[in-house]
Amino acid sequence: MKYGTYILAASLIAMSSSVFAEGARVAQAKIIDAMGNKIGIATLVENGIGGVQISLNAHGLTPGLHGVHVHSIGHCVAPTFVSAGTHFNPGGTQHGMENPLGPHAGDLPNLVVKPNGNAATHFDNDYVTLEPGLVNSLLDANGSAIVIHQNPDDNVTNPTGNSGGRVACGVIESLGN
Repeated sequence: MKYGTYILAASLIAMSSSVFAEGARVAQAKIIDAMGNKIGIATLVENGIGGVQISLNAHGLTPGLHGVHVHSIGHCVAPTFVSAGTHFNPGGTQHGMENPLGPHAGDLPNLVVKPNGNAATHFDNDYVTLEPGLVNSLLDANGSAIVIHQNPDDNVTNPTGNSGGRVACGVIESLGN
């Protein structure tokens, strides 16, 4: 079994099967670092109640908290990843889960990276979907990307939460349903 397939299988097993809807759409993002090396994977699955569960596993990151967001363009050109565009924000809101005028649909909790550089977490995002054709779909014509930032997100400051530069990125691609 290939490494990526193993991680996908492990991610799907780790998620509670009770949130999977029959025929749920699934997507995946292979996370690369600034050198273009694959350092992880994010698996996205419709949660059956109108949102998406994101399972992210990565290694080789700087220990500590890192902002992580869904960005509006499915394009990851290293080393800066500015090709991924701005945060996914179809509602035109301000940034931050603690911002009274927010959050962006692509705002996610900070990623906790252990002292060994590894991170494994699950996020639920009720603001997005994998259903094509909807305004909040991560699988629109431009695609979308998962971006890991250098610093923690302060969850308030518009437009990026002071999360700093982009250190890793993965294009979200449909795996079907």
